[in-house]
Amino acid sequence: MKQIVRMAAAMFFAVALLSACASEKGPAEQAIKAAEEAVNQVKAEASKYVPDQVDNLEGALTAAKEKLNKKDYKAALTEAQGLVVKAKEVLAAANAKKDELIKKKDELTKSWTNLSAGIPRMVEAIQQRVDILSKSKKLPANLTKETFEEVKSGLSAAKDEWAKAQQSFSSGSLDDAVAMANSVKAKAVKAMETLGLPVPEAAKS
Repeated sequence: MKQIVRMAAAMFFAVALLSACASEKGPAEQAIKAAEEAVNQVKAEASKYVPDQVDNLEGALTAAKEKLNKKDYKAALTEAQGLVVKAKEVLAAANAKKDELIKKKDELTKSWTNLSAGIPRMVEAIQQRVDILSKSKKLPANLTKETFEEVKSGLSAAKDEWAKAQQSFSSGSLDDAVAMANSVKAKAVKAMETLGLPVPEAAKS
């Protein structure tokens, strides 16, 4: 009789366990589905701005699916529910990064606009002064022949660098374009000071 009771108790426990597993399986599967949909909705856009976070998100989804396959429904449910929240956080991070890049692009574009308006005029003024001094029989007292040659060499280099800056801008490399333009501006300011030319106020900043 005792053996029968033990067997009956064991069967009851097994049935209860199976019932519990069955009751957890459905919610776990639904949670995994919701998590997968959430991840798929954000990854296309988020991958452009926070690819590392998207990789982590997909890795966590894979781990949750593995727990579901191993019938660890409780863990799968918990992790899947957390992924829905995490997906929203990743999307928010991506939007913040996108806004940051847009702001930076606007600032670089503004800088380029100002530089591209001033640099050609500075270079032209330097070239005109160089042409005049090159035809002169005598250089100003404060300008040696060696220094004048350095100015002419620097002017040539500045023109080449400005051409490269324009190419970078045309190809969409704003960072490089503005960096080279600032370098050209610095060379132009130095040349103008050496030649005794007035430096535009905008170029002093």
